[in-house]
Amino acid sequence: MAKGHNNSNSHDIAVTGSNLPRPLRQTRRRLGERLVETGLITLAQLTDALEVQAKQGGGYLGQILVDQGIVPSREMGKILQELTGVAYVDLAGFEADPATARLLPENLIRERKILPVRADDKTIWLAMEDPLDLDVIDAVHLQTNRSVNPLLALPGDLTAAINRSFDVRDRANELIREIGGLGDAEAESEKDLLDRAEDAPIVRLVNTIVDGAFETSASDIHLEPQEDGLRVRYRVDGVLYEQMVLPRANQAAVVSRIKVIAGMDIAERRRPQDGRISRRHQGHSFDLRVSTMPTVHGEKAVLRVLDKSAMSVSLEQIGFLPDELQVWTHLITRPYGMVLVTGPTGSGKSTTLYSSLNKINDPGKNIATIEDPVEYRLKGVNQTQVNARAGVSFAAGLRTLMRQDPDIILVGEIRDQETAEVAINAALTGHLVFATLHTNDAPSAMTRLDNMGIEPFLITSSILGVVGQRLLRKVCDKCKEWYDADSSFLASLEIPVTRKDGAPTQLARGKGCPECSGKGYRGRVAVFEVMTVTDTVRAMVLRRESSTTVKDQAIADGMRPMRSSAMLKVGMGITTPDEVARVILAEED
Repeated sequence: MAKGHNNSNSHDIAVTGSNLPRPLRQTRRRLGERLVETGLITLAQLTDALEVQAKQGGGYLGQILVDQGIVPSREMGKILQELTGVAYVDLAGFEADPATARLLPENLIRERKILPVRADDKTIWLAMEDPLDLDVIDAVHLQTNRSVNPLLALPGDLTAAINRSFDVRDRANELIREIGGLGDAEAESEKDLLDRAEDAPIVRLVNTIVDGAFETSASDIHLEPQEDGLRVRYRVDGVLYEQMVLPRANQAAVVSRIKVIAGMDIAERRRPQDGRISRRHQGHSFDLRVSTMPTVHGEKAVLRVLDKSAMSVSLEQIGFLPDELQVWTHLITRPYGMVLVTGPTGSGKSTTLYSSLNKINDPGKNIATIEDPVEYRLKGVNQTQVNARAGVSFAAGLRTLMRQDPDIILVGEIRDQETAEVAINAALTGHLVFATLHTNDAPSAMTRLDNMGIEPFLITSSILGVVGQRLLRKVCDKCKEWYDADSSFLASLEIPVTRKDGAPTQLARGKGCPECSGKGYRGRVAVFEVMTVTDTVRAMVLRRESSTTVKDQAIADGMRPMRSSAMLKVGMGITTPDEVARVILAEED
C-alpha cells in the first residue's frame, strides 16, 4: 500500500483492486448507466451532468458529478475501478513525500496530470487521470528507469494533490534565490526594465505567481509595493491571504513583466493603466484583467482572474433554492420587460446573468450585451464593450443595440439616468432586458431608480422582478463535520430545532484540511432574495413609499429575505452561522 504524508503524520493511501485495464472509451459510455443502476444518481441528474459536460466542451463525467456534490469522490472511485479494472487511489487530502514527487519534473507532472505517490528502487506507483495513456507511462519509465504501476485518480483530487506537492511559495523562493538582488526597484531605465522583464527567472517567477492563483482558485492577485518589498496576496473565496513578500530589488521587474504581457506601456509609471492577459492552465482558459496604479512605494498591480469555465455552471449550482429558481426562471423566460440583479461589487451578479443567458439562449433568439468590460465570452451572444474614447457609453451602445433587432439585451450596469431611461424604453417596446444595479437589497432597486430621476409609472410598467444576492463561503466537503447546536441558538437563527424526520437539527463546520488549506471553507455559494413586482408593490412605488415599506410588502407577497435564505443554507450544512454573520448580518447591523 502506498504511503503519503500530511501536515502532521504519514498515513496510508487507499489503493485497492488489480491493474487489469479495460478500454476507457467503453468505461465512459457505461459510467452514467452504472451510476444510475447503483442508485447513486437519478436519470435526471445524469441528464443535467451531461448537459454541463456538453457546455464545457468535454471533461470527465465522473468529476462533474463529484463537483456538483451528487456522488462522493470515494464512491465514484470505486465505480471507476470496477469498470476499468485499474486500481483506484484516493488522493483526498494526500500530500506526496517531497523526494517522491520530485522524481519527475514539475512541468511534466502538471502537463500530463500525473503524480508519483510511492516509489522503490524498481517501481514507481503513478496516480494518473488516464492510467491507460501508454505515452505517459513510457515517458515516466525513461525518466526514472523504473517500471510504472499506474493508478486511477479523480482529476479534481489529482490536481489538488499536485498543487499541495508543489507549493507556490516554495517555487517562488527557489526562483528568488536564482534571481538574487538586482538594482533599485525604481531607478532603472526603460531599456533595463524591458531587459529584466524578459529574463528567464523573472518570466518563471511571474508565471509561478499567476499559476498559483489558478491552482488555489483565487479570484484576484494583488501585487502591493511595501517599504520592505512587494507583497503578493490572493483573494480566495472573497478573503485576501498573503502568499509571499518578494525582495524590493525585484519589484519593478515583476510589475514590468506583467505590463509587458498585458500589452501596457512599460515606460509609463506615473498614471494608472489597464490591460488584459489570456492564458491556458491545465486545460482551462483564463482571462486576467490587469490594473496598475502608482503608490508611494512604486506601482501596484491587481489581476482579476476570470475562469471561462465558470460560465458553464447551471442556475442550480449557483445556489438558487428550488422555489427561488422557479420564480427566477419564470422571470427570465418572459417575452419582454426588465429584470434586475442587485448587490455590491464581487457578489456574483455577472455569473448569475451569464448563467441565465446560457439557460435561455437558442438559435432562434438574437441576444446582445453592452458591458464594461466584457468579462466572459458567450457562444452565440453578440457582446459589445463600453469604450468611452470611441464614444461607446452604456447609453450610446444601448441605443445602437436597439437598431440591431435584438430579442434579449443585457446591460452590464445601470449607472445613470440616461442609461436607465434607454433600458426602460427597450423593456417597454417588446424586449427582455437584463441589467445590474448597485443597491443593498432587491426592494431598494425601485427607490434607486426613482432617485435617478425615472418616473414611478415607468418603473412599475417595465420592471418584472429584482433579485438581490451575496456570496457565502461553503463548508469544505473534505473536512466537514456535523455538531449539535443549542436549541436557543438555533431559534435565534430562525432554524427549526428538529428536522422533518424528528431528529435534532445539526449544523456543519470545517475542521480544516490540506484541501482547504486549513480554512474549513472551500468554494462559495450565492444566497438570494427574489422579488416579483406585484400589484401591491407597484401601488407603493407609484406613491413613492420608502424602500423599507416596499420590502415589508414584498415579504408579505411571498419574497424570502436574504437573511432567511442564508439561514436555510446554514441548516442544510452548506455554510456556517459565522459566515452569514460576516457577510449579511454585519451589513444589516
